[in-house]
Amino acid sequence: MNKKEVLEIRKQFSPQNCAITRLCGCYVDGDKEKKLEFKEAFLSLPEEEAFKYFDLFKKTLSGTVGKNLINMEFPLEQEKSGGTQEFLLQLRDSRLTDDMLLSEFYDKVIENYDFAEHYLILLIHAAYDVPGKASDGTEMFDASDSVYDYILCSICPVNLSKAGLCYNAEHNSIEDRIRDWIVNVPANGFLFPAFHDRADDIHSVLYYSKKPEELQDTFLEQVLGCTEVMSAGCQKESFQAVIEETLGDDCEYTVIRNIHENLNTLIEENKEAEEPLELGKQEMKRLFSLSGVPDEKLEDFEKDFDETVGAKTSLLASNLTNTKKFNIRTPDIVINVNPERTDLVDIQMIDGRKCLVIPVDDQVEVNGMEVKVTL
Repeated sequence: MNKKEVLEIRKQFSPQNCAITRLCGCYVDGDKEKKLEFKEAFLSLPEEEAFKYFDLFKKTLSGTVGKNLINMEFPLEQEKSGGTQEFLLQLRDSRLTDDMLLSEFYDKVIENYDFAEHYLILLIHAAYDVPGKASDGTEMFDASDSVYDYILCSICPVNLSKAGLCYNAEHNSIEDRIRDWIVNVPANGFLFPAFHDRADDIHSVLYYSKKPEELQDTFLEQVLGCTEVMSAGCQKESFQAVIEETLGDDCEYTVIRNIHENLNTLIEENKEAEEPLELGKQEMKRLFSLSGVPDEKLEDFEKDFDETVGAKTSLLASNLTNTKKFNIRTPDIVINVNPERTDLVDIQMIDGRKCLVIPVDDQVEVNGMEVKVTL
Protein backbone atom coordinates (compact mmCIF):
# COMPACT_ATOMS: atom_id res chain seq x y z
CA MET A 1 0.00 0.00 0.00
CA ASN A 2 1.18 3.51 -0.69
CA LYS A 3 0.55 6.69 1.29
CA LYS A 4 -2.54 7.63 -0.72
CA GLU A 5 -4.15 4.21 -0.20
CA VAL A 6 -3.43 4.31 3.54
CA LEU A 7 -5.02 7.76 3.83
CA GLU A 8 -8.12 6.58 1.98
CA ILE A 9 -8.73 3.87 4.58
CA ARG A 10 -7.86 6.19 7.51
CA LYS A 11 -10.61 8.55 6.35
CA GLN A 12 -13.17 5.83 7.04
CA PHE A 13 -12.58 6.17 10.78
CA SER A 14 -15.01 9.02 11.30
CA PRO A 15 -18.74 9.28 12.07
CA GLN A 16 -19.50 10.44 8.51
CA ASN A 17 -17.66 7.61 6.74
CA CYS A 18 -17.77 4.79 9.30
CA ALA A 19 -18.12 1.37 7.70
CA ILE A 20 -17.22 -0.67 10.81
CA THR A 21 -19.73 -3.45 11.42
CA ARG A 22 -18.28 -5.07 14.53
CA LEU A 23 -15.79 -4.44 17.32
CA CYS A 24 -14.19 -7.24 19.36
CA GLY A 25 -11.56 -7.13 22.06
CA CYS A 26 -9.55 -9.14 24.56
CA TYR A 27 -7.81 -7.68 27.61
CA VAL A 28 -4.64 -9.56 28.59
CA ASP A 29 -2.71 -9.16 31.85
CA GLY A 30 1.02 -9.40 32.51
CA ASP A 31 0.72 -13.17 33.11
CA LYS A 32 -0.70 -13.65 29.59
CA GLU A 33 -4.16 -14.47 30.96
CA LYS A 34 -7.38 -13.27 29.37
CA LYS A 35 -9.14 -10.98 31.83
CA LEU A 36 -11.95 -9.79 29.55
CA GLU A 37 -13.43 -10.56 26.15
CA PHE A 38 -16.09 -8.41 24.53
CA LYS A 39 -17.88 -7.85 21.23
CA GLU A 40 -20.08 -4.97 20.14
CA ALA A 41 -21.98 -3.71 17.15
CA PHE A 42 -19.78 -0.67 16.59
CA LEU A 43 -22.58 1.67 15.52
CA SER A 44 -24.35 1.07 18.83
CA LEU A 45 -21.47 2.57 20.87
CA PRO A 46 -21.92 5.97 22.55
CA GLU A 47 -20.53 8.76 20.37
CA GLU A 48 -17.72 9.77 22.75
CA GLU A 49 -16.57 6.15 23.08
CA ALA A 50 -16.64 5.65 19.30
CA PHE A 51 -14.45 8.72 18.80
CA LYS A 52 -11.80 7.27 21.13
CA TYR A 53 -11.80 4.02 19.16
CA PHE A 54 -11.49 5.97 15.91
CA ASP A 55 -8.31 7.58 17.27
CA LEU A 56 -6.81 4.17 18.08
CA PHE A 57 -7.61 2.78 14.63
CA LYS A 58 -6.13 5.84 12.91
CA LYS A 59 -2.94 5.40 14.92
CA THR A 60 -2.70 1.83 13.61
CA LEU A 61 -2.45 3.34 10.11
CA SER A 62 -0.02 6.14 10.96
CA GLY A 63 3.65 6.81 10.42
CA THR A 64 5.85 6.38 7.38
CA VAL A 65 5.21 3.72 4.75
CA GLY A 66 8.24 1.46 4.73
CA LYS A 67 9.23 2.35 8.29
CA ASN A 68 6.18 2.17 10.59
CA LEU A 69 3.83 0.74 7.96
CA ILE A 70 5.30 -2.27 6.19
CA ASN A 71 3.82 -4.08 3.21
CA MET A 72 4.24 -7.83 3.61
CA GLU A 73 3.41 -10.68 1.28
CA PHE A 74 2.39 -14.20 2.23
CA PRO A 75 4.83 -16.94 1.20
CA LEU A 76 3.26 -19.54 -1.09
CA GLU A 77 3.15 -22.14 1.69
CA GLN A 78 1.02 -19.80 3.83
CA GLU A 79 -1.53 -19.50 1.01
CA LYS A 80 -2.13 -23.24 1.00
CA SER A 81 -4.78 -25.01 3.06
CA GLY A 82 -4.04 -24.59 6.76
CA GLY A 83 -1.82 -21.54 6.24
CA THR A 84 -2.07 -18.22 8.03
CA GLN A 85 -3.71 -16.56 5.03
CA GLU A 86 -6.59 -19.05 5.11
CA PHE A 87 -7.12 -18.43 8.83
CA LEU A 88 -7.19 -14.65 8.37
CA LEU A 89 -9.62 -15.01 5.47
CA GLN A 90 -11.90 -17.14 7.64
CA LEU A 91 -11.73 -14.50 10.36
CA ARG A 92 -12.59 -11.73 7.90
CA ASP A 93 -15.36 -13.67 6.14
CA SER A 94 -16.96 -14.53 9.50
CA ARG A 95 -17.36 -10.76 10.07
CA LEU A 96 -16.06 -11.50 13.59
CA THR A 97 -19.21 -13.40 14.59
CA ASP A 98 -17.52 -16.80 15.08
CA ASP A 99 -16.54 -17.04 18.76
CA MET A 100 -14.29 -20.06 18.22
CA LEU A 101 -12.29 -18.28 15.53
CA LEU A 102 -11.97 -15.20 17.70
CA SER A 103 -10.78 -17.23 20.67
CA GLU A 104 -8.23 -19.02 18.48
CA PHE A 105 -6.96 -15.68 17.17
CA TYR A 106 -6.58 -14.26 20.68
CA ASP A 107 -4.70 -17.39 21.76
CA LYS A 108 -2.30 -17.07 18.82
CA VAL A 109 -1.59 -13.44 19.64
CA ILE A 110 -1.09 -14.09 23.35
CA GLU A 111 1.26 -17.00 22.69
CA ASN A 112 3.44 -15.14 20.20
CA TYR A 113 3.28 -11.46 21.17
CA ASP A 114 6.35 -10.52 23.22
CA PHE A 115 5.07 -8.09 25.84
CA ALA A 116 5.35 -8.53 29.61
CA GLU A 117 2.75 -5.95 30.64
CA HIS A 118 -1.03 -5.59 30.24
CA TYR A 119 -2.41 -4.98 26.75
CA LEU A 120 -5.66 -4.87 24.81
CA ILE A 121 -6.25 -6.68 21.52
CA LEU A 122 -8.78 -4.80 19.41
CA LEU A 123 -10.21 -6.30 16.22
CA ILE A 124 -12.72 -4.70 13.87
CA HIS A 125 -14.47 -5.76 10.70
CA ALA A 126 -15.48 -3.14 8.12
CA ALA A 127 -16.99 -3.09 4.64
CA TYR A 128 -15.99 -0.02 2.63
CA ASP A 129 -17.98 0.80 -0.52
CA VAL A 130 -15.15 1.99 -2.74
CA PRO A 131 -16.41 4.99 -4.78
CA GLY A 132 -16.06 4.81 -8.54
CA LYS A 133 -13.99 7.39 -10.38
CA ALA A 134 -14.99 9.62 -13.27
CA SER A 135 -12.75 10.11 -16.28
CA ASP A 136 -11.30 13.26 -14.69
CA GLY A 137 -10.32 11.32 -11.55
CA THR A 138 -13.03 12.70 -9.24
CA GLU A 139 -14.82 10.25 -6.96
CA MET A 140 -18.43 9.28 -7.66
CA PHE A 141 -19.82 8.35 -4.26
CA ASP A 142 -23.10 7.15 -5.73
CA ALA A 143 -21.33 4.67 -8.03
CA SER A 144 -19.40 2.12 -6.02
CA ASP A 145 -17.08 -0.12 -8.04
CA SER A 146 -16.51 -2.69 -5.30
CA VAL A 147 -16.63 -3.38 -1.58
CA TYR A 148 -13.38 -3.57 0.36
CA ASP A 149 -14.05 -6.10 3.12
CA TYR A 150 -11.32 -6.07 5.79
CA ILE A 151 -10.24 -6.56 9.39
CA LEU A 152 -7.97 -4.28 11.38
CA CYS A 153 -6.14 -5.41 14.50
CA SER A 154 -4.70 -2.96 17.05
CA ILE A 155 -2.58 -4.11 20.01
CA CYS A 156 -2.61 -1.41 22.69
CA PRO A 157 -0.48 -1.38 25.87
CA VAL A 158 -2.50 -0.78 29.03
CA ASN A 159 -0.75 1.09 31.86
CA LEU A 160 -1.75 2.04 35.39
CA SER A 161 -2.17 5.80 35.68
CA LYS A 162 0.31 7.68 37.87
CA ALA A 163 -0.35 8.15 41.55
CA GLY A 164 -1.19 11.69 42.64
CA LEU A 165 -3.60 14.08 44.25
CA CYS A 166 -6.75 15.49 42.64
CA TYR A 167 -9.55 17.92 43.42
CA ASN A 168 -12.91 16.32 44.24
CA ALA A 169 -15.56 18.85 43.25
CA GLU A 170 -18.35 16.89 44.97
CA HIS A 171 -16.64 17.01 48.37
CA ASN A 172 -14.70 20.24 47.66
CA SER A 173 -11.49 18.58 48.80
CA ILE A 174 -8.03 17.53 47.71
CA GLU A 175 -7.62 13.78 47.95
CA ASP A 176 -5.78 10.76 46.61
CA ARG A 177 -6.53 10.18 42.93
CA ILE A 178 -8.03 6.86 41.92
CA ARG A 179 -5.55 5.01 39.73
CA ASP A 180 -7.05 3.54 36.55
CA TRP A 181 -5.79 1.20 33.85
CA ILE A 182 -5.40 3.41 30.76
CA VAL A 183 -5.49 2.09 27.18
CA ASN A 184 -2.62 3.68 25.25
CA VAL A 185 -2.10 4.14 21.52
CA PRO A 186 -1.31 0.92 19.60
CA ALA A 187 2.21 -0.46 19.65
CA ASN A 188 1.52 -2.89 16.80
CA GLY A 189 -1.28 -3.90 14.47
CA PHE A 190 -2.18 -4.99 10.97
CA LEU A 191 -4.68 -4.47 8.16
CA PHE A 192 -5.84 -7.52 6.19
CA PRO A 193 -6.19 -7.79 3.30
CA ALA A 194 -4.09 -4.91 2.01
CA PHE A 195 -5.79 -2.21 -0.07
CA HIS A 196 -4.05 -2.07 -3.46
CA ASP A 197 -5.32 -0.27 -6.55
CA ARG A 198 -8.54 0.51 -4.65
CA ALA A 199 -9.36 -3.17 -4.13
CA ASP A 200 -8.47 -5.92 -1.66
CA ASP A 201 -5.22 -7.82 -2.13
CA ILE A 202 -5.53 -11.11 -0.25
CA HIS A 203 -1.88 -11.93 -0.97
CA SER A 204 -0.55 -9.21 1.30
CA VAL A 205 -1.04 -7.51 4.64
CA LEU A 206 -0.09 -4.06 5.96
CA TYR A 207 1.76 -4.32 9.28
CA TYR A 208 2.14 -1.45 11.78
CA SER A 209 4.87 -0.98 14.38
CA LYS A 210 5.08 2.19 16.47
CA LYS A 211 8.79 1.48 17.00
CA PRO A 212 10.31 0.48 13.64
CA GLU A 213 13.11 -1.50 15.33
CA GLU A 214 10.71 -3.64 17.38
CA LEU A 215 8.85 -5.60 14.72
CA GLN A 216 7.81 -8.57 16.90
CA ASP A 217 9.43 -11.24 14.71
CA THR A 218 7.72 -14.21 16.39
CA PHE A 219 4.31 -12.57 16.01
CA LEU A 220 5.00 -11.90 12.32
CA GLU A 221 6.08 -15.46 11.71
CA GLN A 222 3.46 -17.35 13.73
CA VAL A 223 0.36 -15.12 13.50
CA LEU A 224 0.74 -13.48 10.10
CA GLY A 225 3.16 -15.97 8.54
CA CYS A 226 4.59 -13.27 6.29
CA THR A 227 7.99 -13.12 4.70
CA GLU A 228 10.77 -11.70 6.83
CA VAL A 229 11.34 -7.97 6.39
CA MET A 230 14.32 -5.76 7.09
CA SER A 231 13.68 -3.07 9.70
CA ALA A 232 14.47 0.58 8.98
CA GLY A 233 17.57 0.41 11.19
CA CYS A 234 18.82 -2.75 9.49
CA GLN A 235 18.34 -1.12 6.09
CA LYS A 236 20.48 1.83 7.16
CA GLU A 237 23.17 -0.46 8.58
CA SER A 238 23.19 -2.49 5.36
CA PHE A 239 23.54 0.70 3.32
CA GLN A 240 26.52 1.79 5.42
CA ALA A 241 28.04 -1.66 5.05
CA VAL A 242 27.71 -1.48 1.24
CA ILE A 243 29.48 1.90 1.28
CA GLU A 244 32.31 0.49 3.40
CA GLU A 245 32.67 -2.64 1.26
CA THR A 246 32.69 -0.61 -1.96
CA LEU A 247 34.99 2.24 -0.95
CA GLY A 248 37.34 0.30 1.34
CA ASP A 249 39.67 1.86 3.92
CA ASP A 250 40.85 4.70 1.66
CA CYS A 251 37.40 6.17 1.13
CA GLU A 252 37.23 9.92 0.56
CA TYR A 253 35.01 12.10 2.69
CA THR A 254 33.88 14.07 -0.36
CA VAL A 255 32.56 10.89 -2.00
CA ILE A 256 30.59 9.92 1.10
CA ARG A 257 29.25 13.46 1.31
CA ASN A 258 28.23 13.31 -2.36
CA ILE A 259 26.37 10.02 -1.79
CA HIS A 260 24.49 11.60 1.11
CA GLU A 261 23.65 14.78 -0.84
CA ASN A 262 22.58 12.94 -4.01
CA LEU A 263 20.41 10.57 -1.98
CA ASN A 264 18.69 13.53 -0.30
CA THR A 265 18.13 15.08 -3.73
CA LEU A 266 16.47 11.88 -4.96
CA ILE A 267 14.23 11.81 -1.89
CA GLU A 268 13.25 15.47 -2.40
CA GLU A 269 12.47 14.90 -6.08
CA ASN A 270 10.22 11.94 -5.25
CA LYS A 271 8.48 13.30 -2.14
CA GLU A 272 5.20 13.86 -4.00
CA ALA A 273 5.23 10.41 -5.62
CA GLU A 274 2.54 7.96 -4.51
CA GLU A 275 5.01 5.09 -4.12
CA PRO A 276 7.98 5.46 -1.73
CA LEU A 277 11.37 5.60 -3.44
CA GLU A 278 13.22 2.28 -3.31
CA LEU A 279 16.80 1.58 -4.34
CA GLY A 280 17.66 -1.83 -5.72
CA LYS A 281 21.08 -3.03 -6.79
CA GLN A 282 21.23 -1.13 -10.07
CA GLU A 283 19.76 2.09 -8.64
CA MET A 284 22.32 1.98 -5.81
CA LYS A 285 25.16 1.43 -8.29
CA ARG A 286 24.05 4.46 -10.33
CA LEU A 287 23.91 6.57 -7.16
CA PHE A 288 27.47 5.59 -6.25
CA SER A 289 28.74 6.27 -9.77
CA LEU A 290 27.00 9.67 -9.85
CA SER A 291 28.61 10.50 -6.49
CA GLY A 292 32.14 9.98 -7.75
CA VAL A 293 32.91 6.38 -6.77
CA PRO A 294 35.70 5.29 -9.17
CA ASP A 295 34.85 2.60 -11.75
CA GLU A 296 37.47 0.25 -10.32
CA LYS A 297 35.70 0.42 -6.94
CA LEU A 298 32.42 -0.57 -8.60
CA GLU A 299 33.80 -3.72 -10.25
CA ASP A 300 32.72 -5.91 -7.30
CA PHE A 301 29.74 -3.77 -6.30
CA GLU A 302 27.04 -6.22 -7.41
CA LYS A 303 28.70 -9.09 -5.53
CA ASP A 304 29.09 -6.96 -2.39
CA PHE A 305 25.45 -5.83 -2.62
CA ASP A 306 24.19 -9.42 -3.02
CA GLU A 307 26.17 -10.59 0.02
CA THR A 308 25.32 -7.61 2.24
CA VAL A 309 21.74 -6.74 1.27
CA GLY A 310 20.42 -9.54 -0.94
CA ALA A 311 20.27 -9.90 -4.71
CA LYS A 312 16.56 -9.09 -5.01
CA THR A 313 16.26 -6.77 -2.01
CA SER A 314 15.42 -3.09 -2.36
CA LEU A 315 16.08 -0.50 0.33
CA LEU A 316 13.70 2.35 1.08
CA ALA A 317 15.53 5.64 0.44
CA SER A 318 13.97 7.40 3.44
CA ASN A 319 15.42 4.71 5.74
CA LEU A 320 18.97 5.23 4.53
CA THR A 321 19.66 8.84 5.49
CA ASN A 322 18.62 11.60 7.85
CA THR A 323 17.62 14.53 5.66
CA LYS A 324 17.90 16.89 8.64
CA LYS A 325 21.31 15.85 9.93
CA PHE A 326 24.54 14.49 8.45
CA ASN A 327 26.54 12.28 10.85
CA ILE A 328 30.30 11.77 10.98
CA ARG A 329 31.10 8.89 13.32
CA THR A 330 34.30 7.58 14.87
CA PRO A 331 34.66 5.13 17.79
CA ASP A 332 34.97 8.05 20.22
CA ILE A 333 33.06 10.94 18.70
CA VAL A 334 29.93 11.74 16.71
CA ILE A 335 29.65 15.01 14.79
CA ASN A 336 26.28 16.13 13.43
CA VAL A 337 26.40 18.61 10.56
CA ASN A 338 23.59 20.57 8.90
CA PRO A 339 23.10 18.73 5.56
CA GLU A 340 23.17 22.09 3.78
CA ARG A 341 26.62 22.92 5.20
CA THR A 342 28.54 19.67 4.77
CA ASP A 343 31.08 21.77 2.88
CA LEU A 344 32.28 23.10 6.27
CA VAL A 345 33.84 19.75 7.11
CA ASP A 346 36.70 18.05 5.32
CA ILE A 347 39.13 15.19 5.89
CA GLN A 348 42.79 15.88 5.14
CA MET A 349 46.14 14.17 5.61
CA ILE A 350 48.18 16.05 8.22
CA ASP A 351 51.60 14.70 9.26
CA GLY A 352 50.71 11.37 7.74
CA ARG A 353 47.43 11.08 9.65
CA LYS A 354 43.86 11.38 8.36
CA CYS A 355 42.33 14.33 10.24
CA LEU A 356 38.87 15.88 10.45
CA VAL A 357 39.14 19.57 9.59
CA ILE A 358 36.51 22.09 10.71
CA PRO A 359 36.87 25.87 10.12
CA VAL A 360 37.63 27.90 13.25
CA ASP A 361 34.59 29.23 15.14
CA ASP A 362 32.01 27.41 13.01
CA GLN A 363 29.19 25.91 15.06
CA VAL A 364 28.95 22.13 15.01
CA GLU A 365 27.24 19.59 17.23
CA VAL A 366 29.41 16.92 18.87
CA ASN A 367 27.85 14.02 20.78
CA GLY A 368 24.61 15.96 21.12
CA MET A 369 26.24 19.14 22.52
CA GLU A 370 26.78 22.44 20.72
CA VAL A 371 30.49 23.32 20.81
CA LYS A 372 32.96 25.56 19.02
CA VAL A 373 35.90 23.76 17.50
CA THR A 374 39.25 25.51 17.18
CA LEU A 375 42.12 23.77 15.44
